[in-house]
Amino acid sequence: MRLGRFLLGLIILGGAAGWYLTRPAPLSDADVAGLKGEAARGEAVFNAAGCASCHMAEGAKGEATLVLSGGKRFATAFGTFIAPNISPDPDHGIGGWTLAEFASAVQRGVSRQGQHLYPALPYVAYARATAQDIADLKAYMDTLPRSAEASRPHEVGFPFNIRATLGGWKLLFGGGDWAVPGNLTPTEARGRYIVEALAHCGECHTPRNALGGLDRSRWLGGAATPTGTGKIPNITPGRLTWSEAEILEYLTTGTTPDYDFAGGEMAHVVENMSKLPATDRQAVAAYLKRVPPVP
Repeated sequence: MRLGRFLLGLIILGGAAGWYLTRPAPLSDADVAGLKGEAARGEAVFNAAGCASCHMAEGAKGEATLVLSGGKRFATAFGTFIAPNISPDPDHGIGGWTLAEFASAVQRGVSRQGQHLYPALPYVAYARATAQDIADLKAYMDTLPRSAEASRPHEVGFPFNIRATLGGWKLLFGGGDWAVPGNLTPTEARGRYIVEALAHCGECHTPRNALGGLDRSRWLGGAATPTGTGKIPNITPGRLTWSEAEILEYLTTGTTPDYDFAGGEMAHVVENMSKLPATDRQAVAAYLKRVPPVP
């Protein structure tokens, strides 16, 4: 009898500890107190982060790409994720969200309702962004056109539709230092910030394990596409032999040293990068030459 009560106590204690460690942890208003975003600065953060690439309507061009109505579908081994409306619409978008609510979603992966968000939103990368950049991003996004398009639910089956399990996923894969630590030059450090935080390049170019966590030991070493039908290239010096000048040209015009052109999703990345200051694109090129080679 005593042994049974002891084991039951351990189970209850373990369950309580597990709940505590994996519970959603949103930011509070106090965490962002004193921060004031500036839309002019936020536009560069918006472009570096590629927000429109995922949240614009399918096939949108020109100014229509700034209408973040959502709806694009992203098929993965875990289900199909559908980008939500993140326009300033107060009913169907994120209009009226506080900075704390916005930062909680973007950097903690916690919804306005206090639920875990799926890491299809790359909050693990965005968590490394500065609080000021997040405030500036929100200030800019508040100026964009509204859309009354309703967000659609993700098409995710059991057991991945149990959002509580995402707390354990975050515990396993949600932290860590920079993928490329060490004594970097100011230019290389700026490139690391863009690549690892804002542009979240590792989300596509780094292989994942069976649970969907990034294999940081092979950072930017190439990966299968989310659908498993293709290959995203290795962009470390172990494979990408382009010079810094050639990388800069690619990020500016989409032209490769072989006179080919960026296509697919990478065309959106180049379009976003081309809107950044040339010094930022140069910083990305410098950083990529410092990444440990992956054969």
